[in-house]
Amino acid sequence: MEMVGADTAWIIVATALVLFMTLPGLALFYGGLVRARNVLSVFMQCYAIACAMSIAWLAFGYSIAFGDGNAIWGGLGKMFLLDVTADSLSGTIPEVLFFAFQMTFAIITPALIVGAYVERVGFGFVLLFSTLWMLLCYAPVVHWIWGGGFLSDGGIFGEVGTRDFAGGIVVHETAGLAALIVAVFLGPRRDRQKPPHSPGFVMIGAAMLWVGWFGFNGGSQLAADGGAAMAMTVTHISAAAASLTWALWEKIKYGTPSLVGMVTGTIAGLASITPASGFVGPVEALIIGSIAGILCQEAVTLIRNGLKIDDTLDVFAVHGVGGIFGTIMIAVFGAGTWAAQLGALAIVGVFTTVMTVVLVVLVRMVTPLRVDAETETNGLDLSVHGERAYDIIS
Repeated sequence: MEMVGADTAWIIVATALVLFMTLPGLALFYGGLVRARNVLSVFMQCYAIACAMSIAWLAFGYSIAFGDGNAIWGGLGKMFLLDVTADSLSGTIPEVLFFAFQMTFAIITPALIVGAYVERVGFGFVLLFSTLWMLLCYAPVVHWIWGGGFLSDGGIFGEVGTRDFAGGIVVHETAGLAALIVAVFLGPRRDRQKPPHSPGFVMIGAAMLWVGWFGFNGGSQLAADGGAAMAMTVTHISAAAASLTWALWEKIKYGTPSLVGMVTGTIAGLASITPASGFVGPVEALIIGSIAGILCQEAVTLIRNGLKIDDTLDVFAVHGVGGIFGTIMIAVFGAGTWAAQLGALAIVGVFTTVMTVVLVVLVRMVTPLRVDAETETNGLDLSVHGERAYDIIS
């Protein structure tokens, strides 16, 4: 197979778009949702994760995910990109470009978990946990589904394996479950009543995520063709539909639709279409997005008020529930088998839960999980990082 220039050019663009989702998209989205005294800590966490995951992906992550190991893991034959040159190919694109594109996924997945522990987590814990979690939880799951492992075609579910086009299971289920578990270990914030300090930041960040998601889903086709165009189109339709249904549901329940609510609906629609974006058309995307806006909003209420879990920025309700819902809808629309979709959700769910619990327990023995009461009250910006975002803070 030869390199195709158009495919290479598109994946270069898609790689930049997916990195743009984390820096600055996710950082602004999450940063706007916290109090002013903690906004820089969120920026720092997202930025540091991007740096640390890049190095860890180069060292071991890419090899574990896409190496030529066995059905369980890829081995270490490609660590540090050994024997990968500018002329090495992965399909119709340079392998080093495929590495970079997948690296941006390895960056944003642990960065999503940030939303569960903002305003009270230790910075050392963030770095060590995120690195180990990416290598020992995320990368193996990537191999199982995208790297030719036991959940892919020809694996334990037969010729037709798990369908997960851009990460409903690989990214959103894993990050969502991990976020919920870390939130349980942390316990609630001491003051949960403060509203987002900057809804404008939230909207700008969400808009950047929406744009970046075209690279996330469209790039997962790994080609500049009609499949990529369809993935981008259905991504947009689902996001638009979920934004409107979230706002409508807020209006019905509370009397007023909010900007923060509407853009959270956008993210719910994007997460929900992610696994299905390579397998459905615009009408199916409209259905998925319309349901996601209501379903994920109800999940927020259940986790906050029913289960009393302080998943601060609703990572599991939006990303976890959205990714799981979209994965199931692939079977509903007949693009995948029920056994493969539900089976993979269960296997990955159990693995993620166990691995996350083990890592939290081990990492907190090395570095504190939670900051002390005074630091939390004063805010992480000044206490942990020696800086503050504004002259007057709240």
